[in-house]
Amino acid sequence: MRSYMIIGLGRFGSGLAKSLGQLGAEVLAMDVCPELVQQLSADVTHAVVGDGQDKEVLRALGARNFDCAVVAIGDNLAASVLTVMNLQELGVPRLICKAHDEMHRRVLEKLGVDQVVVPELEQAQRLARILQSHNVLDYIELSKDYGILEVPAPKSWADKSIRELNVRAKMDINIIAVKNGEKTMVSPSADYRIRGDDVLAVLGDTAALEAMQKL
Repeated sequence: MRSYMIIGLGRFGSGLAKSLGQLGAEVLAMDVCPELVQQLSADVTHAVVGDGQDKEVLRALGARNFDCAVVAIGDNLAASVLTVMNLQELGVPRLICKAHDEMHRRVLEKLGVDQVVVPELEQAQRLARILQSHNVLDYIELSKDYGILEVPAPKSWADKSIRELNVRAKMDINIIAVKNGEKTMVSPSADYRIRGDDVLAVLGDTAALEAMQKL
């Protein structure tokens, strides 16, 4: 069982802690606000009132023994940075942090955090991609360069097999799933023939996905 320490129980931190708990992980959730801690107490393994800026509090909670610590203090740069430094000094194996904006992200990256997320910005960028393209039903960003598009099958692909289309070689994309009504086929075979009402989940880099949208 993997174990996580979540520090900061705002909307992002509490949602993450609750989801990890539902997936069966060991979760210690911490915040300086007793009300937020109490609200989450039934959903995680341990919920404690504490301040990540106090290294001795983190040490007493056994921070270094968790597989991963997530600092979700997004709106207080000083508290976020000091908490990160404390966790690094205590030897936490993996450290993920929420940033409030790009400046906060840059500061955390310079500190050597393993992963920085900016939920509001990333959600906005995802929505912008959907709104900008009339045929994109959903977009999931996997990294700065790669993502997954959910799009209606191009009309020119109807009645052609995935082997015939050969999109991996021709367009550098992969069809990873096909949805038709209530049915979803993951990793469809090369012999599968695209139907006009199929919805495709397509994996590729940014340039390839942009080309896909123009079909």
